[in-house]
Amino acid sequence: METRGLASMTDGARLSWTALGDRARKPPVVMLHGGPGLPDYLGEVAAMVGDLAPVYRYDQRGTGLSAWRGRHSLARHVDDLAELLDTWDAARAVLIGHSYGTDLASRFCLAHPDRVAAMLLMCGPFVGDWRPGYRAERGRRMAAAQQARYQALEEVPDRTEEQEVELLTLAWFTDHADPERGWDWAAQGARRRRPVNWAMNAELGGDGRADPLDERLDELRACLPARTELLGGAEDPRPVSALASLALRLDLPLTRIEDAGHEPWLEQPDAVRAHLRRFVRGAVGG
Repeated sequence: METRGLASMTDGARLSWTALGDRARKPPVVMLHGGPGLPDYLGEVAAMVGDLAPVYRYDQRGTGLSAWRGRHSLARHVDDLAELLDTWDAARAVLIGHSYGTDLASRFCLAHPDRVAAMLLMCGPFVGDWRPGYRAERGRRMAAAQQARYQALEEVPDRTEEQEVELLTLAWFTDHADPERGWDWAAQGARRRRPVNWAMNAELGGDGRADPLDERLDELRACLPARTELLGGAEDPRPVSALASLALRLDLPLTRIEDAGHEPWLEQPDAVRAHLRRFVRGAVGG
């Protein structure tokens, strides 16, 4: 059974959330979507474990059904998650983050380690000098004409709806191991995960550069819950070697999903489902 609601934050923002499963069971699983600047897109992932524990998702402020205007900060996003847990009467939660959601989960753990029962970080966080390798691999997966079109669209100040969809499709299709299916998934996502809050993306990116997670890894390692794992797609254009380095730094297990990219549940749903179910069962004691 799915439940929906709106939670009021202390600064007046109202965040839209969705819960799947029996909300009386504790601790719940909370899924943190990526972006930053996208609405939630993890419904398909939540359904993989919704029978094992209640699974909460939410649109981060300024995205999807969480209408809000104002400056974004990583600290405020951490506070949002804490206030949502209070709304859901959850003293602690199992956090499953994807992409930017792994950065948010990590920063929440730094601020509120007592509220994190377990944590699974999917396809992130990427720390260190990983961006040159990512840009090079993304460029390798694009044809020359696609690269030129992508760069041209990036420079358009006021893109039309179709131009925005085309830009996002070009930006996202290289995230997948299979380029043909990747194009279809990217095109679908470009129409569904809208609108993109580009201001939010830029502001949180600036916050991250001012307070890089890279410099807090020793602190993070000291406060991680006992059950913390990393998972990544072996064919993610973001170098899986960066996740391997992070796993060594944090002394965490890393599972690579073969023949999968940045959204491994699309290309290898059975493997991801099996991993998530094992992890959640262990985390909630089921």
